[in-house]
Amino acid sequence: MAVLTVRNLPDEVRDRLRERAARAGHSMEAEVRDILVRASVEPERRKSAAVLRERIKQFYGPNLPRNVVDDFIAERRREAERE
Repeated sequence: MAVLTVRNLPDEVRDRLRERAARAGHSMEAEVRDILVRASVEPERRKSAAVLRERIKQFYGPNLPRNVVDDFIAERRREAERE
């Protein structure tokens, strides 16, 4: 595991991190570690979401559903009326 030293961190930032860690029930070190881990994964998530959007566009083409939930509810209501 790596060790990281952050120099010249403003006192206000340190204080906010300490408060955030206390609210979460973590040590300040654990809170900062969690923030850094999540920040390092975020670009991958954005890339994954972009890839997924592109695949959906390719799959549906011009017939991309807009209101899937509304369409599903309407379909269920039509089925209920037929029963």
